[in-house]
Amino acid sequence: MEISVKRDVFRLAERFTISRGSRTEARVLTVHLRDGEHRGRGECVPYSRYGETLESVEAQIAGLPEDLTREALQGLLPPGAARNAVDCALWDLEARRTGRRVWELAGLEAPGPEVTAFTLSLDTPARMEAAAAKHAHRPVLKIKLGGEDDMARLEAVRRGAPRARIIVDANEGWDGDLYRALAPHLVRLGVELVEQPLPATDDAMLAEIERVLPVCADEACHDRASLPGLKGKYDFVNIKLDKTGGLTEALALKRQALAEGYGIMVGCMVGSSLAMAPAVLVAQGAAYTDLDGPLLLAEDRKNALKFDNAGVHPPDAALWG
Repeated sequence: MEISVKRDVFRLAERFTISRGSRTEARVLTVHLRDGEHRGRGECVPYSRYGETLESVEAQIAGLPEDLTREALQGLLPPGAARNAVDCALWDLEARRTGRRVWELAGLEAPGPEVTAFTLSLDTPARMEAAAAKHAHRPVLKIKLGGEDDMARLEAVRRGAPRARIIVDANEGWDGDLYRALAPHLVRLGVELVEQPLPATDDAMLAEIERVLPVCADEACHDRASLPGLKGKYDFVNIKLDKTGGLTEALALKRQALAEGYGIMVGCMVGSSLAMAPAVLVAQGAAYTDLDGPLLLAEDRKNALKFDNAGVHPPDAALWG
């Protein structure tokens, strides 16, 4: 089996900002597997928050053996972007070898569309209100916070989209005092869920205070090994394939998290439809789906995922799986 990696760049429709910085393009790695006439693809987004770069992830993939199997991969690479792209490419390759869809191979029910949140980038209150008004028709808005004037931003978004469901993502940008002060106002403004309000390495207070609305672990949750450290602090987990290291672990994490009583959110980095495609399978039946990456792009891959009023649809076989 031949393994190759290609760097791809997708322009964003608008500048995208979170508490850690801004970007105008999505830089991804695409893994291509070739086994005779059959080919498989997977995409990942190396993330500096987890110490990843395009170069480091390429180096991890370059060290893999040619006789690789999906089962062996789980022990060869740690959870993260490199394993994600290769794992998803192996699923795609097996689907094309067998003529069966990935959900059949994984023993899952045939998937359907899932309503997805649409993310509003961190900006001034006035600009976030305008963005909320522009996207007020969307059923769920995810609001990026984590800077000064967050209270003003929340009020502005609610004015702009008075009927939309709202979830908030602070990306570790708050401290305990700020979260404690903001939490009642989140409830007042109808926010349903708050993602990672505190740094993953400094979140102990979440177990000590009354959580007046559900709290979701994002940076604090990568794979099943993360779950013991979340107990008593979080109510939901955000499953992202670039954190779990692929579809294989994402499905296992979902099963175990549900068994332990966590609610499920399925999220993404900013990538193309190829990155979202396997995550749509994980998102089936999740309480929250946040797979809007392609909606933030100015350009996407061929045979892109379909988004409509029903949500994000499962991938066509020409794209993946």
